[in-house]
Amino acid sequence: MGGPAADHDVPGGLRYLPIAEHGLIGDLRSVALVGTDGTIDWYCCPAFDAPSVFASVLDAERGGRFELAATVPARTKQFYFPDTNVLITRFFTEDGVGEVQDFMPLDGEPAEAERHRLIRRVVCVRGSIPFRTRVAPRFDYGARPHTVRLTGDTAVFETDGMALALTATVPLETAGPDVRGDFKLSEGESAVFALDKVGGDVTPRRCARTEAEEQFAATVAYWRRWLSASRYKGRWREMVHRSALTLKLLTYAPTGAIVAAPTTSLPERLGGERNWDYRYVWVRDAAFCVYALLRLGFTGEAEAFMRFVTRHISPGDGKVSGPLQIMYGIDGRTELPERTLDHLEGHQGSAPVRVGNAAADQLQLDIYGALIDSIYLYDKWAQPISSDQWDDVCALVDWVCAHWDQPDEGIWETRGGRKNFLYSRLMCWVAIERAIRMANRRGLPADLRHWRECRDTIYRRIMSRGWSEARQAFVQHEDGDVLDAAVLMMPLTKFIAPTDPKWLSTLDALTEELVSDSLVYRYDPQSSPDGLHGDEGTFSICSFWYVEAMVHAGRIDEARLAFEKMLTYANHLGLFAEEISHTGQQQGNFPQAFTHLALISAAFNLDRALG
Repeated sequence: MGGPAADHDVPGGLRYLPIAEHGLIGDLRSVALVGTDGTIDWYCCPAFDAPSVFASVLDAERGGRFELAATVPARTKQFYFPDTNVLITRFFTEDGVGEVQDFMPLDGEPAEAERHRLIRRVVCVRGSIPFRTRVAPRFDYGARPHTVRLTGDTAVFETDGMALALTATVPLETAGPDVRGDFKLSEGESAVFALDKVGGDVTPRRCARTEAEEQFAATVAYWRRWLSASRYKGRWREMVHRSALTLKLLTYAPTGAIVAAPTTSLPERLGGERNWDYRYVWVRDAAFCVYALLRLGFTGEAEAFMRFVTRHISPGDGKVSGPLQIMYGIDGRTELPERTLDHLEGHQGSAPVRVGNAAADQLQLDIYGALIDSIYLYDKWAQPISSDQWDDVCALVDWVCAHWDQPDEGIWETRGGRKNFLYSRLMCWVAIERAIRMANRRGLPADLRHWRECRDTIYRRIMSRGWSEARQAFVQHEDGDVLDAAVLMMPLTKFIAPTDPKWLSTLDALTEELVSDSLVYRYDPQSSPDGLHGDEGTFSICSFWYVEAMVHAGRIDEARLAFEKMLTYANHLGLFAEEISHTGQQQGNFPQAFTHLALISAAFNLDRALG
C-alpha cells in the first residue's frame, strides 16, 4: 500500500503519505489520522478545532508525529475491525506478522472523557517482530516548544496550558523533545501505548494489557451497538455502513455539532492555493448529514443537531449576512478568523496552511433551504418540532421571502464576487415549500398566502432566467450560460420532475461538459472565474448527485455503472476526501462528510430503483 512511488520525500528522510493512505479513529470529540505505515500524522487535542499535536501530514519536519512500526522491511495492510471505527494496521515481515490496533475509547465516565485517551495496542500474531516507536508531539501546530519528563514507564510532554502523558508497557527513553523505544514481540505477546491529556483532576494512569483488552472490547461493542440501529439492508451495505460510521466520527458529542471534515488545508490540488480549514459546522453540510442519517434510521444524531441549532442559531441575531451564518464553531461560536501558518510547508509542499475560515462572513442563501428541509424531515421521520422551533422556522422563512432575490456567494463559496446563483434561488424555494408542507401537515399557524406567492415567484424566476435557450440547459447563474453541477439538485429537491424535457436536456448538457468517466466537476473555473488560481479535481458529492439524478430520470443502468465506478475511487478503507484528481488520487480535506452523506443517499435511492 502506498509504495515508494507514491511517497514524497522531504529533507531528513521523512516522507508524506498520500492523503488516501490513511484511516480514521476518534472519540466523538476529536480524531486521529493513522497512515498505512503506522504513523499518526494528524491529531488535534482535545477537540476537532483545537491546535494540532501531531500534524506531519501538513509538515513532515515540523508538524509532529507518533510513529509505531516494524523495524524490519514490511508490507502493510489496513482494515477496520468489522462494523467499528477500530483501525488495524498489519505488518507482514520475513519473520512474522504483527498488528497495531488503534482506537479511542468511548462510553467512559465524564472524567474519563476529559482524558481523550488514544490507545495503540501492538500484537504479534505469528513468528516474532522487532518494533520501534517515536512519539514526537509538536504543540500548537508546531509553533510552541515543550518539555518532556520521563519517570519509569510514563512520559509527560508539557507546554503552556497543555500536557500529554504517554504510558507504555515497554521501556522508553528520551530523545531531545521526543520519546522513543525499541522492543521485540513473539507470537501471542503484546505491548500497549496510551496517550492521555492530563491536568486538573486527570492524572497520568498507565494502561495495562488487561485494561487495553477491556477497552478494546468496550469500544468494539460501542460501535456495533450504534451501527445496529441502521435500517439499511441494501446491496452496498459495507460502503453505506462505513460512510455512516465515518459521519458519526465527525459529530461532536458535547454539543451535537457535525464538522464538514476533521482536517485543515489538505490541498484540493497539489501545489495549489485551494487549502481550507473544514473543522467547523457548515449549516448546509450538517443539515445534509441529518438527512443521510435519518434515512438510515439514526434519529439520535439528528436530535442532537437540532438541539445545537436551537441553542446556538438564533434567527433574531440580525447580522448583515442574515439571521444565519453559513458556519459556526463546534461550540456554536460565530467568530472564526482565518490566518495562515507560514512556518508549516503544507502537505507535500502545498502552502498555505490555513486555520479559521473567512468564508464564515459570506452570504449563501442556499443554507436556509438545507436547514429547513432537514427540520421538515426531522419533524416527519423523527419527532414533531416544538412550538418555539416552529416560531424560529417562521422567522427564517419570512426573512427568505424578503431577501431571496439578492446576489450571493453561492454554495461553492466563490471568492470572485456575488452573483444571482440558480442553486441559491432553488434552495430558497425549498425553504418556503418545506415550511408550507409542515404548516399544512400539522395545521401550524403561518402566513401561507404570502409564503405561496413568494414560492411561486421564485419558481417562475428560475424557469425564466435560470434557463438558457442557447445551452438548452439550466445554468449556474441568471442570464448566463455557464453550467454548474449544483443544478443536479433540482430534481432531488422535487423542484422539477426528473423526466421533464428541460431537465433531461440539462442532464445531457452536464454529462457532455462536466462529467469525466462518471466523475463530475463542479463547474469550469475558466468560464466562471471564482477568484482563485489553478484548477481542481472532480467533486465527489456532485458525482453522487449525478448518480441520483440519473436514477430519478430512469437511467438506472447508467446510474448503477457510475455508482460502481465511483466506489472504485474510495481508499482501501472505503473513505473519500472532497475531490478526486486527474490521476484518481484523493484530494482535499479527508474524510469529507459531504461525500459520504451523498454516497448514502445515492445508494439508498439506487437500491430502491433496482427493487
